[in-house]
Formats: sequence, structure tokens, C-alpha cells
Amino acid sequence: MRYSSRVRRSTTLADIARLAGVSTSAVSLALNGRVGVSDDTRARIVEIAENLGWHPNAPARALTGRPVAAVGIVLRRPARFLGAEPFYMSFLAGLENQFSKLGSSLLMHIAESPAEEIATIRRWAAERRVDGLVLLDLRVNDERLDVIKYLELPTVVVGDPAHAAGLPAVWTADADAVRAAVHRLSQLGHERLAWVGERSDLAQTRIRTDAFIEACASAGLPTPRILETDSSSASGREATTALLSHARRPTAILFDNDLMAVAALGAARDAGLDVPADVSLVAYDDSILCEVTSPPLSALSHDVHSYGAHVAQLLLREVQAAGSTTSELDATPEFVERGSTGPAPA
Repeated sequence: MRYSSRVRRSTTLADIARLAGVSTSAVSLALNGRVGVSDDTRARIVEIAENLGWHPNAPARALTGRPVAAVGIVLRRPARFLGAEPFYMSFLAGLENQFSKLGSSLLMHIAESPAEEIATIRRWAAERRVDGLVLLDLRVNDERLDVIKYLELPTVVVGDPAHAAGLPAVWTADADAVRAAVHRLSQLGHERLAWVGERSDLAQTRIRTDAFIEACASAGLPTPRILETDSSSASGREATTALLSHARRPTAILFDNDLMAVAALGAARDAGLDVPADVSLVAYDDSILCEVTSPPLSALSHDVHSYGAHVAQLLLREVQAAGSTTSELDATPEFVERGSTGPAPA
């Protein structure tokens, strides 16, 4: 159903409620990112509000609940990497899409060191620059968590709750996804497997790497080779070249992101090898990059844009009622087979 896109200055919650067939309180819950309405009802209310040209009124929001003026995110990544890695662009777009619907802003800072990350979070809290925080790139024994808990800054962690120190988290079932990929490769006859992962201090990489090693052992496969990189395309290419030049090169390689896997295709061609006849390649996260390569890359796929939106929704609820939210599983990435995987070479 579509409604007039003509902007009405006098549009009220009652107008939206009448068209949606719900109460004004339900409209308020939906448009403020609070619990109490179903996902379908929320989506219908948001669509009607957008088509009526409705925008939140800041003074009114201040009277009915804590306004969310800005949400912060601090990233310790090179700026050039953020522009090249599809995961971050899609994830941040999902965040921004949700925040902008309520007139909230996303404040992002790129830090060069852990100390700068923490200093930025402390400064934002002291200056009341942000109402909440998204914690991305969760690390094992992450020192940022204690600082955030001390500051009592509403925060949602992007990563497994096992590493979130009790803060609400949104995560993907990475270990299950990796096990499924290893199982499928074993079915295809692959025995010599390798994993190219990012820094081992990152919680998601630690979880994926451990699951990969355990899955290989459970399948009765030889001990796999594990390489650690900085997740850039150059490092992915270098790691792949090293693996493929080994006397007993792996017949299948899994990568911690799609950027490295794309670079691996070039490394395989340079080595005179065919993908997938000589070596199978699998990427993590999935993106349009995986679909336009030749051959297209198989991937552990999930909706990253939706992942970002899910994090935003949970954070908005946490800001409105700190301590009331619990961690939520977003999805289990699915092994999508494309042209880069096939039977193991004889």
C-alpha cells in the first residue's frame, strides 16, 4: 500500500495511527525504536510515516522519552581499508538507515591506536556528545568494555556475547557457519584445508579459527594450515601465494573476508592453478564482489545491511531504557556455493 508523498506540516501520530489501524501509543513505540509492537506492524507504521513526510519533533520526543541525538562508533581501521571493505560500508549503511529515521546522527571517529579509541569514548561521554555507542571489532579481553561499563554509556556490542562482558550484543553464529563449510568441503573430497584469518585478538576471528580447527578434527582431516593477516587484499594475495607454493598445498582455502578471497583468485592464476579444479576458495560475509568475479566466489553469506539495522534497533531500545535489553542472535551465515568450489583434485 502506498500513500501520498506530499509533505504535510500538520501530520501527527494520530494521523499515522488512523492509517495503520493501530493506537497512537503503538505508533510512538514503533517510531522510537521501542519494544511492544511486532516487526510487521513497525515496518507498516514506518512506511506510512515516511510517505506522509513525517519527521520526529525533538521537543516532543524529549517529553515522551530520552531523545537520541547522536550515536557514536570508533573504528581502529585505516580509512583506505574502510572504503575498500564491503562489510563496513554495508554495515554502516544499515546503522545510518535506522538512526536517520528518528532524526539521530551517526558520529564516527577513526582511531590509530587502542589508547586513542578509549580517549575518544571518554571524551564523548564527558562532553555528552553521544547518547549511545556501537562497539565494533570486538576483541578478546577487550579493554574498552571496562571503560564503557564505568562510564555507564548505553552500548551495543557487535560480536559474540561470550566476549561482551555482560553488555547487550548482536552477533552471528560464526562457529556454526564455519563448521557447515568444512563439512561441505569434506563431502567434496577435500582433505588438505587452510584458513586465512585476520588478527587472532579479534573475537570473531578467534571464534571462526577455533571452529575451523575443531571441524577439521571432527571430520578426521589432517591438521589444517592457519595464516594470520591484516585482512587487506594485498595480505590475502600474499598469504594465498605462500599456501599455494607449499609442497603439499591445500586443495581448499577459507578466508576471513571477501576482500582477501577476491585477491586469492589472482594469486591462484599467477601460480598457474585453476579455480576450482586445482583449489577451491571460500569467502566470509559475501558481497557483490563475490558475484562478479570469475569464477564467482562461494561464500558464508549473511545480510550485512540488515545486521547493522538490527544493532541500531537494539541500541535505540538500550538508550531509552538502559539495562533492559538482552543480547540477540542476528543470523547464521549460509554457505552459498558458487563457481569457486568444486570436488577435490584427484
